[in-house]
Amino acid sequence: MKVETVVDWKEFVKELKRQWTLLWRTRINDRVRAEGIASQDYPLLFVDRGDVILATRNYKPPDFIEILERYKPPDKERLIPPDPSVGGWGKFIRTVIRKQRISTSRRNFTASRRRAGGGQQLKKGGRGWLHLRLSH
Repeated sequence: MKVETVVDWKEFVKELKRQWTLLWRTRINDRVRAEGIASQDYPLLFVDRGDVILATRNYKPPDFIEILERYKPPDKERLIPPDPSVGGWGKFIRTVIRKQRISTSRRNFTASRRRAGGGQQLKKGGRGWLHLRLSH
């Protein structure tokens, strides 16, 4: 299936998500073999009836992002989020965007407060909270 515009792509992704949830909700759980089996054909997801979609050992279940990448959307970088192992948008925001928000004036203000030795008075003259008596 070839999708041309962004609007068509969004409708296609919506239909793909609907089939994805239907695949996982209607799967047949085989308790003897400890695996999940597709109960219907899902041509958009490349899954046929009877395909194993969930197993216990050394099995890689189908991945929604990989299925999306097979269709090659227009403007792929904007529509498909990057793989979490690579980083992703959340990591980018934490590492780049949040560091840009702190202005230099705020940074200088907090640094000057630390240097001034401000803060609260120390408890027990700075000796700490534990008071041990070794002799009785």
